[in-house]
Amino acid sequence: MKILGIDYGDARTGLSVSDPTGLLAGSPSVIAEWNRDKLLDKLTAYITENKIETIVLGYPKNMDGTVGARAEKCAQLAADLEARTGLSVILWDERRTTVEAHQILHQAGKKAKQHRKNVDAVAATLILQGYLDAQRLK
Repeated sequence: MKILGIDYGDARTGLSVSDPTGLLAGSPSVIAEWNRDKLLDKLTAYITENKIETIVLGYPKNMDGTVGARAEKCAQLAADLEARTGLSVILWDERRTTVEAHQILHQAGKKAKQHRKNVDAVAATLILQGYLDAQRLK
């Protein structure tokens, strides 16, 4: 079963796809798109092309666990993806994944200016791997 992890952003949206066994997140990529409708079109096409069966969308709660404007945007994207694809979208707590993604890129020797184009894909991989690990522990 192929699972798609998404880190939704206003300008760039990170993607990561699991291996067929659902053990490892990989294949990180980014869709650079500002227009939300065009992003939905691109995501829907990606989901179809890659035969995705489940979607895990990062849900950016505030550090105190409350839901803010960004999380509400993600919840709306989840509803729109469900309507377009017929797949269920799992909202996954993504607190600190972007910070962790920046740390990973820094440790890999990437300069801060280079982070922008890769950080969303790394964050999507962290979101998806967190979900996969939690499922394995159940």
